[in-house]
This record gives sequence, C-alpha cells and structure tokens, in this order.
Amino acid sequence: LVIIVIITYIETMYILHNLATFTMTILIIFIFQMFYVLPFCSSTSIATFVFGDSLVDAGNNNFLFTLSKADSPPYGIDFKPSHGHPTGRFTNGLTISDIVGEALGDNSFPPPYLAPNVESNATNIGINYASGSSGILDATGTLFIGRVPLRGQISNFEESRKYIVNSMGEENAKRFIKKAMFSITIGSNDVINYFQPSIPFISDDKKVSPTTFQDFLISNLTMSLQRLHKLGARKFVVVGVGPLGCIPFIRAIGLISKGKCSVEVNTLIRNYNKKLKVELHRLNKDIKPKAIFIYANSYDVFREIILNHKQHGFENADAPCCGGYFPPFVCYKGKDANTSSVMCDDRGKYVFWDAYHPTEAANVIIAKKFLYGDASVISPINIFHLHNYGS
Repeated sequence: LVIIVIITYIETMYILHNLATFTMTILIIFIFQMFYVLPFCSSTSIATFVFGDSLVDAGNNNFLFTLSKADSPPYGIDFKPSHGHPTGRFTNGLTISDIVGEALGDNSFPPPYLAPNVESNATNIGINYASGSSGILDATGTLFIGRVPLRGQISNFEESRKYIVNSMGEENAKRFIKKAMFSITIGSNDVINYFQPSIPFISDDKKVSPTTFQDFLISNLTMSLQRLHKLGARKFVVVGVGPLGCIPFIRAIGLISKGKCSVEVNTLIRNYNKKLKVELHRLNKDIKPKAIFIYANSYDVFREIILNHKQHGFENADAPCCGGYFPPFVCYKGKDANTSSVMCDDRGKYVFWDAYHPTEAANVIIAKKFLYGDASVISPINIFHLHNYGS
C-alpha cells in the first residue's frame, strides 16, 4: 500500500510539474506578445489619404494625358523602393508625405489612386490622390492639359469611401475614416498661375486684386475641407503655400538676381497663409462633429532653409540641380549626354531639384519640422501627436 501511495504521489507531482511548466510557457509567450508583438502593432501607421499637387503626387499624372509628368529619368534617381527608376514623383527621391509616413511606421507608401488595382489599399495604408499642376481652383493648370483638381481628388476619395463601406460596413468605415489622417498640400499652382499669363477664371489682363484672389482661394479650399468632413474625415493636415517667390522658375521669369526673391509673390503668399491659418482656427472651434485641422507653416520652414542653407549642409539654394536655370526648365535624361539636361553632381547639396520642387534632402528637413516641430511651425499640434490623437 505504501508503495502504491508513493507511486501515486510521484505521478501526481510529475503531472503538476508538467502543468506548471506548460502554464509558465503560456505565460512567457503571453508576456512576449505583450512586450514585443503589441508594440509593433501599435506603431503601425494609421491610413493616410493624400491630396494635393506635384509636391506630393506619387504617380497619378502617369495615367493622364498631361504635360506635367515626372515619369522619365532622372526623376526618382534616389528613390530606393524603385531602385532609382521614376515613379511619377516630382523630385529625386522621397516626397514630404513619403517621409512623414515612414516616420509614423508605414512599410509602404499610399499608392496613386489612378494606378490599377489599388482599391484594397483604401482599407490599409491609404491612397494618394494628388496630381501635378493641379490647384484649389478647377481652372488652375489648364496649360498642362490633364490634371485632377482638388474637387476631382475629393470625388475620387468618395469612390474609395464606397469601397471601404462595402468592405467593412458603414459603422466600421466611419470609425476607420475617423482615425485616418487627411493631408492636403495645394495652392502653389494657383499662385503661380495668378502671376503667369491669364487663366480662364481671370479674363485677359484684368486680374482680380491679390486680396480678392486670396479670399477666393480660402473660400474654395474651405468648401473642400467641409466636404471631406462630411465624408467622415476628422484629422486634417493642411499645408500652407511655400515661398514661391524664391523658386528658380519665378526668379528666372522675373529676372531676379541671385540670392533674392520676388517680393510681390511672397507678399501675396504670406497674406494668404495668414488667412488660411485663421480659417483653420475657426473650423477647429466651429465645425461639428468635432475635428482637428492642423496648419503646417511650410513658408517659414522652407524660407529658413534657403536663408541658412549652409547650416543645413547645402551649397546651393538658388539654381536647380536638374533642368537648368532658364526656360524651358526641362529635367530629363536622353539616350546620350548630348540630349540630356544638366544635372548636378551632388544632389544632397542642392535645395532645389528642378525649377519648381525641392530635393529629397530639403524634403527631409521640412518633414521633420512637420512631425516634431513646435507651434511656430505646425499648430495646434504636430503630426506626431496627431497620429495618436483620439485613439
């Protein structure tokens, strides 16, 4: 009997030991998941829907009949995901929205809406609707023929929203869109067109006054933001217009000397940006249901880069790296050196990639300011805080 009791005791202890070992194993796995798997998941970026012009176009214009394209070398020469092949981005590498997305945990970039088979990205990383040469106003960019103005970009998002609803149902779609970020970078082409030969909404030489023009842009942009809000958007990043009076194109056509900028162009932009910031503040107070509209001060950030370019590691803040300083400002690479446009040797030393757009090196500085900057750069909160806002 004693022997039987001893054997039973040993078997019981063995079972309990195995049970304890199994329980401890499960506990260890659970703890591992808590500390390693969950943080990885929580750092994954929420969906981002990008609207705007060539500063953030990820390739939509590749699918349009347009004179505004960046689908040939050397565009994209430093874009690592494509191994240096052009993607339709109007710079040598990453755009500001690309860099922001990477910093927030994106493993890939929102694809262009007009590319085939991108619908599923609407419920994942988001979609890019931006179109080179487009503007707040439908008529902006007419000289380039094809482009998708802001109103058309929002119509495209409406189609994406239908896909989201069909995929997850109306209530889940509302929650998903509420958490997503909506980035709007537009207005530069409207300003450039204002100072260029007349466009359809301005008759011949009878240009409206700068004040009227600014108010017209603000009114139209506000209607677009309200439309996105009605579609469920709640987290907005609205980027102001940069110092276009300093870009090579404006300086060249205005015969402005090295190191100088167009006072007339930059004055109009500063006043527009002031009005935009006031309007976004009003929307933050008044719009219902509650949303957050962030103003990104690209003017001061980019102006500071130009003025203090040597402190940022740049050697040239006047000329474009590619395409030359005089008309037609075309940046391209032909089959031989005789048919190619001039390109600088060290792209990281130039503020401007072509006559209109910053280099990736400049975009990195701007993106970091938007991500982590204080209220002088981005307000009422920066993008890093917006990412987790309302979560």
